[in-house]
Amino acid sequence: MRPTGTAGWAGLRSFLAANALFETLALYVTRSRLSMKWPNDVLLDNGKVAGILLETVSSGAEVDWLIIGIGVNLSVAPEGVRDAAFPPSALGRDDVAPRDFLTRLAGFYATEEDILTRLGFEPIREKWLRQAARLGEVITARTGREEITGRFDTLDEAGRLVLDTPAGERRISAAEVFF
Repeated sequence: MRPTGTAGWAGLRSFLAANALFETLALYVTRSRLSMKWPNDVLLDNGKVAGILLETVSSGAEVDWLIIGIGVNLSVAPEGVRDAAFPPSALGRDDVAPRDFLTRLAGFYATEEDILTRLGFEPIREKWLRQAARLGEVITARTGREEITGRFDTLDEAGRLVLDTPAGERRISAAEVFF
């Protein structure tokens, strides 16, 4: 897609995609079995059923192109994955055609994009937080430079993870999260 705005604005699409993915998966499994792991995974029974990856192309301060990649384990989970913090899981549904899943996902994504355009990020953020894994609990975020442990307080207006740590509030824009 060709969004307008900065890389930070384009990056918010990870949360739109997660919300849309959650709603699509909820058509096939009970909602209470699903949760969202910051910043870009959807969990099914605490295993990773889907992931989202954003790539951008820019020629200046504004993003020229945004690619949203989404992977979903519809029927089976990959085998042989060892020592994964979140082992792969799958819907376990052979009756879900990828094209049908994608059509439903596209509809939910279009709704999320419309909400962002008309109302801003706040409703997207609120919806994502309602499904967030481990909100209010102690988690660990590993960045390229450090490991930060604290209580998962919220997401801020830029989609950053907000942790309440013994040293005070920390806002994290990129990390791997572990529970």
